[in-house]
This record gives sequence, C-alpha cells and structure tokens, in this order.
Amino acid sequence: MSTVLWILQILLAVAFVATGLLKATQPRERLESFQPWVEEFPTRTIRLIGVAELLAALGLVLPAATGILPVLTPLAATGLVVVMLLAARVHARRGERQAIVVNAVLLVLAAVVAWGRFGPYAL
Repeated sequence: MSTVLWILQILLAVAFVATGLLKATQPRERLESFQPWVEEFPTRTIRLIGVAELLAALGLVLPAATGILPVLTPLAATGLVVVMLLAARVHARRGERQAIVVNAVLLVLAAVVAWGRFGPYAL
C-alpha cells in the first residue's frame, strides 16, 4: 500500500504543479480561454490558488522523500481536499459538471493519501 500511496502522491504532485504553474504565471486572458471560472475572481486570488497548489504539490513529495517534517505530506493532501471541495462548489454554482468530476477524482485521491499518511502508512 505504501507504493500505491507514493504513486498517488507523485501523480497528484504532477497534476498540481501543472495547474498551479498555469494559475500562478499565465495571463488572465489565457486562463479565461480554457478555465471560464477565472472570470469571477480577482487576478490576485487566482495567483494565490496557483501558489497554494504548487506548495501542496511540493508538500506531497518533498517531506516524505527527505524525511524532514514528513507530517507535512498528509497535511498537504488534506489541504488539497479542501481546495477541491471549494473548487467543486464554484463549478457547481456555475453548472460546470465535467469540472466537478475532475475535482471529485482529485479530492478522492488526495483523501486516500491523507488517510494513508496520517494513519496506517505514516512516514
């Protein structure tokens, strides 16, 4: 199971590095072209979400890999669960059902990592 958790941590980290980098660095107009929810939020909020996703991605892998403060790994996963809950709420309000499915999948994967790393497979 520990191997499964590592695979999930790496997959989540890759996904959130990609989306976090986009939100943290790309011009608002470019983001609006493929993430329509962006129109509802100030640019600073979008950048904050991107930075939070980047930090969570790092937190999923680095503490566990280095052994330095490994408790940060399940905390990062828990943070991503919260981010995905909030994202799903925004998409539900906007009627973006396909995006909710993506949020739900990422939420479940992050919850499994949080459960495993806080519980029976703690580092």
